[in-house]
Amino acid sequence: MRFVGGESAALSRLHEYFWKKARNLCWIGILSYDLLRIYKETRNGMLGPDYSTKFSPWLAAGNLSARFIYEEVKRYEAERQSNNSTYWVLFELIWRDYFRFLSIKEGNTLFNPGGPRKVEVNWNQDSILFDAWRDGHTGYPLIDANMRELSTTGFMSNRGRQIVCSFLVRDMGIDWRMGAEWFESCLLDYDPCSNYGNWTYGAGVGNDPREDRYFSIPKQAQNYDPEGEFVAYWLPELRALPKEKRNFPGHLYIKPVVGLKHGGSNKTSSKTRTAGRAKTWK
Repeated sequence: MRFVGGESAALSRLHEYFWKKARNLCWIGILSYDLLRIYKETRNGMLGPDYSTKFSPWLAAGNLSARFIYEEVKRYEAERQSNNSTYWVLFELIWRDYFRFLSIKEGNTLFNPGGPRKVEVNWNQDSILFDAWRDGHTGYPLIDANMRELSTTGFMSNRGRQIVCSFLVRDMGIDWRMGAEWFESCLLDYDPCSNYGNWTYGAGVGNDPREDRYFSIPKQAQNYDPEGEFVAYWLPELRALPKEKRNFPGHLYIKPVVGLKHGGSNKTSSKTRTAGRAKTWK
């Protein structure tokens, strides 16, 4: 999607997404005449302009307000229908508010290695591993495709952000703040509260009751890119492979830089394996 700044572009996007755009989703048996109606079914997509609202860059720049989106959702519910999709758009706005209030409450602890929960973790800062993640050369197509999309476009899907965060922290054992800083330098929709709040949440140092939130790459690939269309778009060398092998190309792709904490040959936590090389954040 090509993002154009300014209020006019923001209002145009909202109007099209809520009221005008049609999409034939034969793969889930839906013909929709407005994308808001099916937001919940498509929100975890990764490829294309219309799987999610894409409002975040305009929200971050102040071209569009959360209040205006809320009022438009309520108008849609009154004039067309109220369903799980309209609920979820409002729920995502509440998440933004939550991280803003969290940042007010916690202050600078949001940027500390242990996050708001003050978790004691000896984070690793291996620059070689981090560079492989940053540049999209990890050997895992789903990670590499998302990271190349970020560096090329300044945007990444919500699903992709959770996956690459989990991989950096759980599988590589890398300091989550390095990932947060890279996002800060790339994202069109960068907002300090949402960015660092989400990273603390994903790294297990934020207000999350689950201490070890882990996203299995094989499972995520099977669920959200089953035919490998997303990875083949950003990694064109994989397009010649059969669809079922694009996310699992084996020796036909880069050798993985680390084993997976769960579901791979390496059964040892990356944090434990790399703890001896950890150094202090500067």
